[in-house]
Amino acid sequence: MSRRARVSPTDAGLPDGGARRRTPGLRREEVAVLAGVGASWYQWLEQGRDITVSPQVLDAVARVLRLDGTERRHLYVLAGLNPPQPESEYDTDYLCDGLHRLIDGWMPFPAHIMDRYWNVVAYNEAATLVLGFRPEMPQNCLVTFFADPVYRARAKTWERIAPVVVAQFRAACSEHPDDEGFAAVIAEAAELSEEFAVLWARGDVQAGGQLPKELEHPRVGAMFFESTQLRVPARPDLTIVLHNPMPDTDTAAKLERLTSPEGRRDRMYSVAG
Repeated sequence: MSRRARVSPTDAGLPDGGARRRTPGLRREEVAVLAGVGASWYQWLEQGRDITVSPQVLDAVARVLRLDGTERRHLYVLAGLNPPQPESEYDTDYLCDGLHRLIDGWMPFPAHIMDRYWNVVAYNEAATLVLGFRPEMPQNCLVTFFADPVYRARAKTWERIAPVVVAQFRAACSEHPDDEGFAAVIAEAAELSEEFAVLWARGDVQAGGQLPKELEHPRVGAMFFESTQLRVPARPDLTIVLHNPMPDTDTAAKLERLTSPEGRRDRMYSVAG
């Protein structure tokens, strides 16, 4: 009722009725006509009666009442339906710039951003130094995990976490069951790695979260991280992956050394040599 009161007849393309109109916003009957449903049914919907509803009808009501994405999802929950995937309602260019600043501000710790298919969107300098991210590598985190020789050479716990990585990717796929983009990634990974194909056939599924990693860096030796996936409500298609040094290890000090001016000079000399 409160959302119906916010929409004026003029907003909905109806005559305003002038001073004779006493109802603030739209009448129930008007919402019903505009949404293509029966007046009695719409009244029962407002009253929370035990009636059958469909996503298509709820979307029509949401359109008439001019609900934003969050309100539309809440309407689904009130009606007892699974809410649709959230959509971004923000200035995407500004938001993406802000996410780039976020991972750059995470320095000297590695961080990267990936899309729903786990394609790499952005990464900071530490991700290049520690994880081996570089322009010529496969630009998909799943494919990189299985097919990039630089990453595999550094990942000391690769065999242990490989089943978890595959299970987490299956969980990401389950959020978009009809999206062909996931099928393309799966096909590429299976073509490049028999190990992936075997693990995928197991059908395991696991929600993304934290994942402990042990890496062996060619310059500073063993490094220990907690890799954490963070979803961005304003950009549900993006995930930020932050690598935090494990406590009671010297990983943070090694990261400081790698990203220091001295460390940069050492890299230049090693490349030149």
